[in-house]
Amino acid sequence: MDLDLRKLRYFAAVADRLHFGRAADELHIAQPALSRQIRALEQDLGASLFIRDRHGVALTDAGRQLLVDTGPLLASAAAVRRRVSVAARGGRRLVVGFRSGIPVIPATRAFEARHPDAVVDVQRMEWDDQAPMLLDGRVDVGYVRLPIDETGLRVTPLYTEPLMVVLPAGHRLAGKEEVAEADLAGEPLVWHAGPSTQPTRRPLPDSGLRVRGVEEKLEHVAAGRGISFVGRSETVFYSRPDISYVPIPELAPDQVCLAVAASRTSPLADDFFIAAQATAEITAACGNYDLGAAVVE
Repeated sequence: MDLDLRKLRYFAAVADRLHFGRAADELHIAQPALSRQIRALEQDLGASLFIRDRHGVALTDAGRQLLVDTGPLLASAAAVRRRVSVAARGGRRLVVGFRSGIPVIPATRAFEARHPDAVVDVQRMEWDDQAPMLLDGRVDVGYVRLPIDETGLRVTPLYTEPLMVVLPAGHRLAGKEEVAEADLAGEPLVWHAGPSTQPTRRPLPDSGLRVRGVEEKLEHVAAGRGISFVGRSETVFYSRPDISYVPIPELAPDQVCLAVAASRTSPLADDFFIAAQATAEITAACGNYDLGAAVVE
């Protein structure tokens, strides 16, 4: 039995909203037609996906499992369409993703010297969309920061950089030459994910603030809502008077890697990998890192 991608898209819309009417409006189809497609999918799979009663709509165990599996399937299908479209146009365009603080220009210049007819576009990525953007084809090659879900990706280490603690300008530790982890005990943390991703060995109390980008992080720290951590390169790109960056040598350094979808077959992407590895020291210098911490293959 082959899964119908259209039915999976319909299922994902209902599962996301847990409301057939709102899902039908977004999909621009009639609600009865959407219900029929969901019932057909349930028949195809031999499992009920939703509980429908007077209290509303909820996912069954089978529905929750399908929702987990549907995202990668739909992303893979979208990536196939994008790649075929690029190939049909000659495939001379490469989209390079990057995280804040990571210069892309050194590798881009080296790559364009070998491929003067290729167009290189750049796309910024945040921590939570690094893997999705690579897997669904929005980005061909990405400069990523660990941790990242490496499922379906080929990830190659490039270099490391020291981590810095970000403090409000008036903080008791602001302006110090360096701090220790113990100095930060009890400080509320402004962070972008769960405790397991914190760089500290002793997780700090979460402030309840969740941020996506470094700009949001710095705004909350400047307002005194907590402390945070950034790679040293980010301190070069985001200098401001209301925050203080202080080295914290005890922490493991931030790892910068190159990543590409494991299923990606592209001579252009492979050549960019080579250019990025060859220019890793230059990229590190642009970010004002310790070149001794660079890992160049």
